[in-house]
Amino acid sequence: SELIRGFLLSGMPCPSSCPPGLLALMAPGLALMATFSLPSQAGDRRALPVEKPPGVKGRTLILLDVNTKSPVRIISENFLSLQLDPSIIHDGWLDFLSPEQAAPAAEETLPRLQAGAGHRSPGMPVHALSRASPASLGNSAFPLGPCRSESFYIVRSDIALDKQKGCKIAQHPDIMLELQREKAAQMHLVLLKEQFSNTYSNLTLTARSLDKLYNFADCSGLHLIFALNALRRNPNNSWNSSNALSLLKYSASKKYNISWELGNEPNNYRTLIGRSVNGSQLGKDYTQLRSLLQLIRTYSRAHLYGPNIGRPRKNVIAFLEGFMKVAGGTVDAVTWQHYYIDGRVAKVTDFLKTRLLDTLSDQIRKIQKVVNTYTPGKKIWLEGVGTTSAGGMNNLSDSYAAGFLWLNTLGLLASQGIDVVVRHSFLDHGHNHLVDQNFNPLPDYWLSLLYKRLIGPKVLAIHVAGLQRKPRPGRVIRDKLRIYAHCTSYHNHNYVRGSITLYIINLHRSRKKIKLAGTLRDKIVHQYLLQPYGKDGLHSKSVQLNGQPLAMVDDGTLPELKPRPLRAGRTLVIPPLTMSFYVVKNVNALACRYR
Repeated sequence: SELIRGFLLSGMPCPSSCPPGLLALMAPGLALMATFSLPSQAGDRRALPVEKPPGVKGRTLILLDVNTKSPVRIISENFLSLQLDPSIIHDGWLDFLSPEQAAPAAEETLPRLQAGAGHRSPGMPVHALSRASPASLGNSAFPLGPCRSESFYIVRSDIALDKQKGCKIAQHPDIMLELQREKAAQMHLVLLKEQFSNTYSNLTLTARSLDKLYNFADCSGLHLIFALNALRRNPNNSWNSSNALSLLKYSASKKYNISWELGNEPNNYRTLIGRSVNGSQLGKDYTQLRSLLQLIRTYSRAHLYGPNIGRPRKNVIAFLEGFMKVAGGTVDAVTWQHYYIDGRVAKVTDFLKTRLLDTLSDQIRKIQKVVNTYTPGKKIWLEGVGTTSAGGMNNLSDSYAAGFLWLNTLGLLASQGIDVVVRHSFLDHGHNHLVDQNFNPLPDYWLSLLYKRLIGPKVLAIHVAGLQRKPRPGRVIRDKLRIYAHCTSYHNHNYVRGSITLYIINLHRSRKKIKLAGTLRDKIVHQYLLQPYGKDGLHSKSVQLNGQPLAMVDDGTLPELKPRPLRAGRTLVIPPLTMSFYVVKNVNALACRYR
């Protein structure tokens, strides 16, 4: 319960009485950026050539300063979002998230899930489709098509906390949870078979399922974004909107506050329905959807997002260009997806490769070039991101090692101006998720929670000078030491405004020393050092914070995330193969004093 709540409400934990919600993982302003040279341009990370003075033989010392006068980027308050896989409906987990269910039983595991969603922070997308027949779940049904074609998203809602007090936390006997885990494990095999064969069975979302999903989001203080089925086509290949109109009217009759999207990875429709839809046609479909929304008073001003394309290869870029020409002004943000590696062949060493970490940067530039050509200044969302595709790989995608990719992704996206990132996924049938099927947090959950609690929306430029021993071509220190900085979150009342948060990824197999300089010199620092816990090392699914293992205190309570205070002026020692956050207190940074 406390899990999702931990991501909401400004990233700060909420009492166990907070209402349910499994979705939102978006926290107020979270982006970071790194600049490794004196110029203040974001993203420039060339190491400074610095003469090695006498006495530094045999060690590496990095001098670090931050430009505190003005931010180089300001990211959305909803920067970090979370996605729920559609499998939560057809494998049965939606019933265990539903706030209106109150079966008499012990609280056991579920409150852990629900408490996490009650936090008022930027939310997340949810993918949810139902395999059940209409009769089994409700009176109305909305065929959605193959699983890959639609999705739901959740972002932060401005509902008052008082409203949430009327929502009930679902409770289920232990035996029900055990049976559900068995059912989900069986469905996992079915879904994997579909994924590997690239063939997907049709799914139906019923009115009852939609009610559960919306109530869950509403009671959690979240906002639902619903992706309609784009695979229903007329003979001339235009979108058949009749089913969508029924769903819109039903949602409006219930006064559901929903934003909308149309389809998922439309560049792959030939695989799913045997015929392709080009970007221009999808643009016309979006224009049609906008017209439908304007005809319904409840949704006349609703937000619309798209086209949610796949990885921007050459043909996908051409698809996006066609879409932007027709519907660039119709959508409120342009969306796309990115997965780093094929989960079927991933190895732990893949997560340490700097070239892999940098692949996202090139993709961002490709998307931005097209968007800025047709609609300069339009917001861009990375609406589906995971370390691996194909459901991920056990003991890799859900391990400590995967955190290097995830944390670096957050830094790159923020530094390059991406407004929102949607992490796939909170809970699903694969291994890219943030919690396991016992609702225990995995390493990326703790990373995300710390990120939300400590990081605000203002991105700051970093200046780094490195003193290196025996530098060699191709082995520059900045490749494996990645530093990002931000104003500390305004919602974190442990730190006064004007404080700065750094986060650092050390991919070296040796420790690195950082000396804070300039405006950061002689300031007290709070360290949050995350390391793997247990004998599995980088494969570990548990982490320790400053040497203390992290785990739920009980089913409804997150542990206190205690920093380690470092005395003013102390050199930061970054252990090998680790991720860490450092709050530099009382800097009184001009860029960070005001919202």
